[in-house]
Amino acid sequence: MARPPKWRRIEFIPDIQHFVPFDAKRGGYEENILKIEEAEAIRLKDLERLDQEECAARMEISRQTFQRILHNARRKIADSLVNGKAIRIEGGYFTRNICLVRCLGCGREWEERYENYEKIKSGEFSCPVCGSKKVACLNAGRHKFCRRSCWRRRGS
Repeated sequence: MARPPKWRRIEFIPDIQHFVPFDAKRGGYEENILKIEEAEAIRLKDLERLDQEECAARMEISRQTFQRILHNARRKIADSLVNGKAIRIEGGYFTRNICLVRCLGCGREWEERYENYEKIKSGEFSCPVCGSKKVACLNAGRHKFCRRSCWRRRGS
């Protein structure tokens, strides 16, 4: 059984998520789907001009994984520019933050996505082992993101 993919941490989700060549507006067009983590890799490496080690550390992935994501993003962008294809930015396996959480019922600890906020607030989220709805963030107050954004600290 394959290991599940590791969450890719992103800091920026673009407001504009669809780019279409001017001539393509008149009729049908092909498009490339650029995953949000691929757009983040392009932003970090090419716009902020960080080296790959720094980029990988900020996305909380290995340098090799970062290189693979960056290569795929650049290939899609080059294909769109050369062949007049649109670019749609969507999807992927990303999170704004990764929280280490603990079930207060059974004590199990695991990493969870910040985006599960809505499930927690509505009571749909529970411990995968014991089913308890009492889940606490272990990072609360320790990380800059958690101090200003962590729903577990505010809602628990």
